[in-house]
Amino acid sequence: MILFPAIDLKGGQCVRLKLGEMASATVYNDDPAAQALAFERQGFEWLHVVDLDGAFAGESRNGAAVEAILKSTRNPVQLGGGIRTLAHIEAWLAKGLARVILGTVAVRDPALVLEACRLFPGKVAVGIDAKGGKVAVEGWAEASSLGVVELAKKFEGAGVAAIVYTDVDRDGVLAGINWDATIALAEAVSMPVIASGGLASLDDIRRMTRPDAARLQGAISGRALYDGRIDAADALAILRGTAK
Repeated sequence: MILFPAIDLKGGQCVRLKLGEMASATVYNDDPAAQALAFERQGFEWLHVVDLDGAFAGESRNGAAVEAILKSTRNPVQLGGGIRTLAHIEAWLAKGLARVILGTVAVRDPALVLEACRLFPGKVAVGIDAKGGKVAVEGWAEASSLGVVELAKKFEGAGVAAIVYTDVDRDGVLAGINWDATIALAEAVSMPVIASGGLASLDDIRRMTRPDAARLQGAISGRALYDGRIDAADALAILRGTAK
């Protein structure tokens, strides 16, 4: 079970949003590369990065910051936000990303996702962001009519590395992961699912160790780590079964 610390990028800085609203951004670090290295030194083994500006613009807007992160850490990095073409995917993977996360394009052009999985096996994750149970796109600014499981099932058997499932209604507000919806998605598909949005405390970390969560690949934590509500060492010890 993996705990993915999150670096959300806006204007080259590490920020966290509330409920996906860009106007509610709180800056936590001016140096994303230093933050990435700090997470590595705390014992994390993966890094989740989102180009928030890119998600809204439909193209990379924090490329320099992402490249600096890749140079600063030995940990594998997954990146989402503004990755909409095969050329975008190829370029980022060539720079050392472990995998890309395709969100809006998974709704707009599922065939591109299938082709990306074929060309870059094991390197493509699908990001499914939900508002009120429906899939949100364009940096969460727009809701679609698609259901979460309906979208996920389009990619069964394609070789998707993971589905990153975010409950936007909980993101950044420390309300706790939407475990019911997340586990229901994991049970509906064969692909590994990563929980995102609202992870608030060590209770959420302990919830990850229960048998019904075993099909999850892990969960993403942002604000709770930055605010100190979750101690990295305690969280990792729980997941590794070494907690006292």
